[in-house]
Order: sequence, then structure tokens, then C-alpha cells
Amino acid sequence: MAPTMGPRVRRTAQNTQYTYNLTRRIHAVETYPVLSPQGATILIYGHENGITIVWRGGRQFKPDVVKEAEHGPKGKQNGKPPVDAMIIVDSDDEDEAPAGKAGSFVDEPQFEESLSEDSPYPEITQTLDLEFGTAVFNLATLPITPCLAEDALWGGTEILKEKIVFAASCATREVFLITLPLVPPSPLSKARPELQESLLAGKAGNGKWGETMTLLTGQQKYSDGLAVALIRSKVSERSKSSERSRSESKAPPRVVVAAHSREASGTLRLWDVPLEDAAKAGRPIEPFQTEFLPRPLISISFNPTNSTQLLCNASPNAVRVYDYAIASMPPDDLSEGPFPSQGSWLMSLYPPFTRPTATRKPILAASWIAHGRAILVLLADGQWGVWDIDGVSPQGPALFGKPGSGIRGDALTEFNVSGYVEGTSPLRNPASTRASGGGTEFVPMTPHSRREAINASSYGPGRLASVKGGIVVTPLPSSATTTSDESVTLWIGGAEHVFVIPGVLKFWDAQIRKGAGGGVNLFSGAQPTRMVRLGDLSVGLMGERCTRVGAIVRFAENGSASPAGNEGLPVEVLVCGESRLVIVRESETVVGTRIGGVMDRRKRLGERARESSAIIVHPRPEQPGSVAYNLSVGPRKKPSRGNVTDLFSVPADENTTQTEEAQPPPMRLPSRPRSGFAFADSLNAAADVEQRQDEEDERDVEVEMLDIMEIDRELETMDTGRGRGRKKVIFDS
Repeated sequence: MAPTMGPRVRRTAQNTQYTYNLTRRIHAVETYPVLSPQGATILIYGHENGITIVWRGGRQFKPDVVKEAEHGPKGKQNGKPPVDAMIIVDSDDEDEAPAGKAGSFVDEPQFEESLSEDSPYPEITQTLDLEFGTAVFNLATLPITPCLAEDALWGGTEILKEKIVFAASCATREVFLITLPLVPPSPLSKARPELQESLLAGKAGNGKWGETMTLLTGQQKYSDGLAVALIRSKVSERSKSSERSRSESKAPPRVVVAAHSREASGTLRLWDVPLEDAAKAGRPIEPFQTEFLPRPLISISFNPTNSTQLLCNASPNAVRVYDYAIASMPPDDLSEGPFPSQGSWLMSLYPPFTRPTATRKPILAASWIAHGRAILVLLADGQWGVWDIDGVSPQGPALFGKPGSGIRGDALTEFNVSGYVEGTSPLRNPASTRASGGGTEFVPMTPHSRREAINASSYGPGRLASVKGGIVVTPLPSSATTTSDESVTLWIGGAEHVFVIPGVLKFWDAQIRKGAGGGVNLFSGAQPTRMVRLGDLSVGLMGERCTRVGAIVRFAENGSASPAGNEGLPVEVLVCGESRLVIVRESETVVGTRIGGVMDRRKRLGERARESSAIIVHPRPEQPGSVAYNLSVGPRKKPSRGNVTDLFSVPADENTTQTEEAQPPPMRLPSRPRSGFAFADSLNAAADVEQRQDEEDERDVEVEMLDIMEIDRELETMDTGRGRGRKKVIFDS
């Protein structure tokens, strides 16, 4: 994706889709929660050769900087005076200076003073490719609330204001913790001659872009999933000295990276990396905990509030919560750091069974909601449910504090609220129970029995095991008028079933009121929310299958940390294809987040938006209910052509003879391609010709009326002869 390449814009009846065609196969994509200092959204995606970072939106580079980079730097950096170059040339210690430091490049990007108002959509500001030499399968970012760069302060962590911190796993089983500057590199930085001299000069880890990579060792197979969390070390009773305890109380924040793989029967490993050391290239780090599992995991995610709790999706058995800070056995001498050598499994939550079998429904995805106080799960048959762990719901106390709830006798964990995703009823259709052969084992192969066999093999546990899906929870920034909430984007099967929940807490409350039969009060009750379905996504994917989804918070146009008002959904949905990224923005006139939130006004686009060459997709026009055709085999009378032609012929008059000088100039028809509806050229030209007054005086209206009456008589004669042998056939559309 080049920074100057614009997307393909497609406007449908419900949304606007921006399609970016890439040259590589996409394996993973993540949205970084912190905006860059110039207001751009940062997208990170892994592909077959490494990682690409995309800065989308925000203030653009100055035009003179871009032009200078295209023609090559001439002793200047981003238009500023070459002060450093002069010091190097005139220095008395020039011969003694190291060769590497003499030609060091200091990137000082310059941006426009304000956002561009002419662009109808956020443009790509810059891209950066980090070459790994192998495919990157998984990415993980910090689970923090999206915010501006100056507000990225977690427990006094100043590095988040300047650096991007994320983890990546490769096909060669390596796991890296990577840091990168938040500010996009300038065009002059990418046009440096030293990067053009060697193909390996820009490889990840060389530090040409200010990046650092910390290798996390111990993996024997490539990872199937990653998770990253920020923690602050606390005073530990296992410390063997008081000095160590006092140092841990003032220890800087640390990054805990978790990865699961299919090694053995399933393995979970955790690494502890000091955040300050992660910004410096250091030695490889060994895992501080290794947990061997009875079967491989599907996904993992850290609790955004309690960062020591890890949510593990062990489909189809259960969803389990692991805490690496709580020892599973009495303290021993095996622990060398602030954490024990073995963590504890806190709880297991069991999904329902697939009727009428004894197999549990596969769990497609599980994620923390309500800021880590509840769990949202999506099952393979389209059912979704919420497990209330800490009593977030107003219906009652926590999950295990209510009588008759929790784990029941049939090993099921009751949902606080549940439902089914729209359009997934075929996944729940059981196999046909009708007997085909009256209890005999041999059934003749007929079209009917073949259809029954296909249905029996298409539905059931085998079919549900192949269904794909996912959940993405995006915290929404709070403002002075709104409380902090979360938006959920989920998908199941493909691009036909992508849904967005604008506000989880409001949606949760509305579902409880709906189940209780009390309805929703439009004025004093909860705001009515629903699960919004995104349509026509296949238009943007252009035939590719949906592999995963993401979400981008729509910040205000002025760059503030509050969402972009009540116009449409609070997030933009990122749909990932095999080699395409589609960003979907729901139309402002379709969905509102307020009571009666259908917004009638539309934003006025600039002149560039009006001249946009977008492909506008219109819905198919409605077909008539029935069409009548005349299939009569009887003889038909032909109309009198002479009378018909007399109607359109100009009446001859001897007194209206004109000379060639008095005749008007010949009519000039516009030049158009002679294909298709070529006769429209003469019709349009004839409609534009003004009729002169003398021609109106020459017309004989009585003769024209007589010709029309004669045509009417001929039509009546034809109708009387068409009644015999007429058959009416109706074709339903």
C-alpha cells in the first residue's frame, strides 16, 4: 500500500466502503489504540514477508517536503538549514570522528498546520515496511482505551507517548516485542541513499527507523495466538531480601507477553519484559511460566482491568481464566522473579450442548467486556451469550453469587443474557429425523434420499466445527457528557454476517428489559440499542472471503479524544480479506446512537468529493408482480402505414415554398460513439431545436386531428379481431 494510493470508494444504500488493494497476503491486522502526534490512526498488519505499519488520516506532510524527497535530498532535511552538515564539514575533529556518526540521519518530519478539508475520506499519510524475511502470523497490541498521544499515560509510563509497543509471532516460531516511534517517518527518511544501496539496509532490527526488537525464546512451534498486557510490579512476599522488595515497589512498568502453540498437546508461555528495556535492543528473554495444556487453545486475551488474568478459549470444552500471579502451590524457591513459577486456573465456564447430540457447541470467540467484569462468547451455531462475573448486570449479583445459577448439574454455566445472531438459523437446523426406509438399514439411492443424506451431513457437529468467526471489543473514549462504554464487532461465517453493537452496556440493559417483558422506556429508560448488521460487504471485498474483522474509533473531526458525535456508528469496521483491507463507515442516515437517532442531515463534501469517481451501487429495482403476454395464434391485421406516416409527415403547402437562402441551417448533431442507443442523438438534438413562428403558422391542425381519428378507428378494428383465440399467460417474477 503506497502512501499516495487512494482507495476504491463504493457507496451502498447502507454504508460507504473504502477498499485498499495490497500486493501481499494478509495474515493478521490490528488497530493501535494510541493516535500519532499528528492525529493519524495507526494500522498494523502482518503479511508473508513481515509487518507493514500504516498511518491513516491526520495532518499530511508539507508539499515541499514531498517534492524534495521525490527529487532526492540535496543537503537539507525536510526543508531546514543543514546545520548538522555544516558542523561536520567545519569541525576540527572531522578526521577523528567515527564514520558511522558523521553521516547519521536525524529525521525531523514537518506536517501541515491543520487538517485538509478537501478530502472526503482520511488519506494514507505514510507507510513503513519492516522486513522479517518470513511470514508474520499473529499480532497483539496493548488493551488500553483509544486516546491521543498526549493522553497515553498508564501509571506514569511516558514511553507510550512516543513509542508503539506491540508483539508479533513469525512462522519460524520466534516471538518479538517491538517498539517503534509514533511519528511517521518523513519522505526524506525513506529516500535516504543508504537504504537504496542495500536490500537488507531496511530490515527489521537494524534501527534505521528507530525500532527495537526483543526476542522472546522458548517456542518449539509457531504461535497460534498472542496477548500483551501492561503491569506494575508489586511488593512480593517471595522476595528473599528486603532490598529487592523495596526496589520492586518503585519498579517501572513491565510488559507481559503470552503465547499459545500446538507444541505437545498444547502449551501456554508467558514472558516478562521491562518496558524501559524493551525500548533498547537487548538479549533474548526466557519465559517465566510454561503451562502444558490437555488440548490446544483457540485464543487468549488479557483482562483490561486486572492485567494478571488471562482469558483462554479452550473450545469446545470451556472458557477458562488463568492468573499467573497466584501460585498454584505453596511458595517455593523455584521463583526467581516477581511472579510464581506456576499460575492458577481460577474458573471454567461451560457452553451448552448441540441438540440432540452430547457434543458441546464450539466456541468461536470469547472476549472480556464491561472493562473485564464480564465475558461475551460467540458459539458456532450463531448463539451469543454474556457471563456476568462481577455483577455488572442490574438484574442481580455476580454469576456465582446468585442462587440456582453458576455451574448446574449438567455442567452448563448459565448466561445472564443470550440470543442468536440474525441470519444464522441454517446453522441450527438439525439433521432430518424423518425415517427414509421404515427402520431398515438399506435405503435405495433416490433423489429424495440423496437430498436427505446431504442435509444430514451438512448440519450437526461436523458442520459447526468448520464455522469461523470472531469478536473484537473496542473501548470508547469517555467525555464530559457520556460515560465510558465499549463497542463490539463480531462476525460469523463470512462477510454476510458482520454485526456491530454500538454500546455493550446499553445493549445488555435493553436485552434484559426485553426478556423481562417490561419493554424500553424511550424517555426515562435505557437507550434502545440493537445489533446492527452491515450489508453489501462483498462489494468491497470483490469476491475475497472475510478472514477477520477489526474496529477503528471515529474521533471527532477536530482531533479531540471524544467520539465523532452521534452520526452513525461510533467505530469504523475494518474487514480483512485475503489481500484487501476494507474500511466500512456506516451511513449517517441509517443508524443513530441517540434516542430517535436517525440523523437526517448529511455532511457536505468538498469539490473533490463531488468530482469523485466512486462506483455507486444501487439496489435492484422492484419487479412487477405479473407480466401478461399475447400468445394468440389467430390472424392479425396490419395497421395502415400510410396513415401512420401521415401523422408525422409535414403537410405540403404550395404557398410555403422557401428559397435555400431562407431555410435554416442544417441541424448539427453532437458527435457520440455509434454504439448502443445511437438514435438518442437525433432525439436530443431535435428537442433542443427551437421552432420558429412561421413554422407554427404553416401547420394544419385540422388535418393532423383527422389523421389521429383515423388511427383510432384502425386500432378499434384491430381490437375487435384480436378477441378470438386469445390466451392470457401470467409469468410470476
